[in-house]
Amino acid sequence: MNHSYVIGIDIGTSACKAALFDRKGQVKAAATGDYQVYYPKEGWAEQNPEEWWSAVCQAVRSLLHQARISPKEIAGVGIDGQSWSAIAIDKEGKVLTNTPIWMDTRAQYICERLNEKIGGEEIFHVAGNSLQPSYTTAKILWYKENLPEVYSHTYKILQSNSFIAFKLTGEISQDLSQGYGLHCFDMRTGTWDENMCEKLGIPREFLPEIVPCDRIIGTVTKKAAEESGLAEGTPVVAGGLDAACGTLGAGVIHPGETQEQGGQAGGMSICLDQCKADPRLILGYHVIPGKWLLQGGTTGGGGVMRWFEREFADYERMMKRETGISSLNQLNEIAEKVNPGSDGLVFLPYMAGERSPIWNPYAKGVFYGLDFSKTKGHMVRACMEGVAFSLRHNLETAGEAGAQARVLRAMGGSANSLLWTQIKADVTGRRILVPASDTATTLGAAMLAGVGTGFYRDYEEAVQETVQVTRTHEPNLSDKAVYDQTYETYLELYRSLSGMMTKHK
Repeated sequence: MNHSYVIGIDIGTSACKAALFDRKGQVKAAATGDYQVYYPKEGWAEQNPEEWWSAVCQAVRSLLHQARISPKEIAGVGIDGQSWSAIAIDKEGKVLTNTPIWMDTRAQYICERLNEKIGGEEIFHVAGNSLQPSYTTAKILWYKENLPEVYSHTYKILQSNSFIAFKLTGEISQDLSQGYGLHCFDMRTGTWDENMCEKLGIPREFLPEIVPCDRIIGTVTKKAAEESGLAEGTPVVAGGLDAACGTLGAGVIHPGETQEQGGQAGGMSICLDQCKADPRLILGYHVIPGKWLLQGGTTGGGGVMRWFEREFADYERMMKRETGISSLNQLNEIAEKVNPGSDGLVFLPYMAGERSPIWNPYAKGVFYGLDFSKTKGHMVRACMEGVAFSLRHNLETAGEAGAQARVLRAMGGSANSLLWTQIKADVTGRRILVPASDTATTLGAAMLAGVGTGFYRDYEEAVQETVQVTRTHEPNLSDKAVYDQTYETYLELYRSLSGMMTKHK
């Protein structure tokens, strides 16, 4: 039987997505599976990996049913996932506790202690990233201090994609692109640094073998086939970080090419052919060999608009029932009527603390400039502009580090908004290309499976076959002049308030 398709699975923050692609990158079927984020305490954000697996099985079964194909026609499966999980499993593969996810900042005090004890510069020299509570490192040590029963029974620590790969194949792995979550990972060599493992207090035996992202780590087991609907024996590659897979799916494979992300979180990823670290940014390996990604990762992205819609769009949801127009599209329409710069209303999009470049887990979202003339439309547009300002802040920081991003390639749900994408072009002063598919992340995961199984000859062929640009947004220079002034207010606003954005006593 011909192997005509590849599957990409994305373990996102709010849901998993699974998509079936043909050789041209056309989506033949797609499905999602939902799960929860749990917030048991301030600063905590965790998920149950077994709920991810249930959602994946549901989504894969659904897309196979939609596609009406034999599972044996699938050449391979690739998986991408959110960063900085700390999934503790025992020797039987049982998940021992919910995993803190990328938004979780409970281990801030551990980072402060280790930075003082070991030295932040020494840690950064090895890892290429500053030690922050969002990363996997401190979460493992938090288990040690607060969940000793979990820690004592831990056999391995997995990431989101490696956990799903384990459930599919029974094989334990650690892909190269997710290594950056651990500060005993040597960013220059792509190996574990045993000396730093010891200094941090992370047992080396907790860490799986590091493998290339397109490596076939195993095949679908009989048990996994029964649960997921996939054919037993289907090859599964290691997969990688969601942002890196999305970067590949957007066609970013050469140095200087840059992905702009607008999913739950926001940010950018600049492709590099050398290790170039900056403590204000995030450095990791690309999912393709021999490349790195200098990333700016923010908490403000599409999640900001989802929050606004949930809390303030009762009217729009009511109108949707009458008109069929989505509440988010209605919010777009009222924002479009507002002048660039939102007539002085500025929004700080720090809704779950903030990652790069300010790295403040206690940062808060702020609307500044409200008065009786402001409307809901002003607030919507200010939200969009605030996220765009955070993108610009990261791009400028990358420029200071010697990584210049010129043209941006957009991915994520916010790329579907013409207004929001244009605002980002105007704020950053950069052309933005929007590939045809808004499934860049799952496409990138599928491309890994395609290259790993020989479905594609190499990444050049994979991109050439699958990625087509459908829209181009050129920056409006007169609007940029307005945004330049508003951006300065944005920066000054955080500087002025940062002294208040500290841990509650």
